[in-house]
Amino acid sequence: MSESMSMAAALNPPKTPFKINLTPALPPPPTSSALTFKPNNNFPTLCAAAQPQQQEHAALLDTLLNSTRKNQVLHSIRTTSPFNCLSETNLHHTVPALTSKTRGKVRDIYDSGEYLVLVTTDRQSAFDRVLASIPFKGQVLNQTSLWWFERTQHITANAVVSTPDPNVTIAKKCSVFPVEFVARGFVTGSTDTSLWTVYNKGIRNYCGNALPDGLVKNQKLAENILTPTTKAADHDVPVTPDEIIERGLMTRADYEEVSRKALSLFEYGQRVASEHGLILVDTKYEFGKAEDGSIMLIDEVHTPDSSRYWIASSYLERFQNGLEPENVDKEFLRLWFKNHCNPYEDEVLPEAPEDLVCELSWRYIFLYETITKSKFEVLLSEEPIHERISRNVASALASLK
Repeated sequence: MSESMSMAAALNPPKTPFKINLTPALPPPPTSSALTFKPNNNFPTLCAAAQPQQQEHAALLDTLLNSTRKNQVLHSIRTTSPFNCLSETNLHHTVPALTSKTRGKVRDIYDSGEYLVLVTTDRQSAFDRVLASIPFKGQVLNQTSLWWFERTQHITANAVVSTPDPNVTIAKKCSVFPVEFVARGFVTGSTDTSLWTVYNKGIRNYCGNALPDGLVKNQKLAENILTPTTKAADHDVPVTPDEIIERGLMTRADYEEVSRKALSLFEYGQRVASEHGLILVDTKYEFGKAEDGSIMLIDEVHTPDSSRYWIASSYLERFQNGLEPENVDKEFLRLWFKNHCNPYEDEVLPEAPEDLVCELSWRYIFLYETITKSKFEVLLSEEPIHERISRNVASALASLK
């Protein structure tokens, strides 16, 4: 069962006891962004942004690596994490309206009959397993997704009903397509299914995409592509569009519609990220079908868990010098585990260092603040997080009856 199951057709803040303060929905950005890529002998070059915006974007790296805001957040992470690290939930024992629990890699999903309750935990997943718990991660993912869900409704409907808690989304049920749509703009990655891993092995046709010879790691593709995957046991399996249709996973019409939506979402996300000094490198989307047959975006959108982000101002210089881009996602945690163990085969993994965990928490918060242009609210409370979520979910479900 997909860990997303569904999100809902429309936001419904009046019925929620907890309200995320989102700024008014933005119109689609203009077709020309401040930061664009142009091919030049297979190597990207960046078009210069306007001077004030260029300076603002260049300052992003300083904020990420060494800033007063970073020190403030790290202090909060280290002093409040005992109350804000959510590794496991059991709401079916504390909220009478919930009848069952499904545990995903990151989300715990509860059935309330008409709705699903999706709790985003702080579990950190990679290599098809949980690596650590990252303070405030669940809150960041949930609130980042809500920001994007609200701003992508001109591209596709989503399934969000309400958000009664920073870690929780209530969603209408839908029939989930058993395919994840991975959108990619660059040749990069470190997992077995990443584009660079398979390309470096000599594969030149991946998920139905013909790739030219001569590409190097972290290079921009000539155009965005989709590399869909499906599930087998607990890992992702690359699949071609023809295989998806031949296996009956999706009809051709549904596949074509979802593919269009996925590429449109990715292009939109890249433009918004570019305007904020970031590069949206790749991401994954999940979709489902509502009872009326309409296709909806579900799960999460453009989060640092489902996406790869780089700092735009330093990308080109680092790429030309053969250095890894400055990333704002979980890639550096993946690389640490790959350097210290075999994360696919070792039965017991080493414990992630505290400094690494805190750094990843800060980067997730940094991304949220950079994209949304709003300050992340670190919830300081003596109330255990599980009790807070139980109370908010019970109240929200009662109001939806």
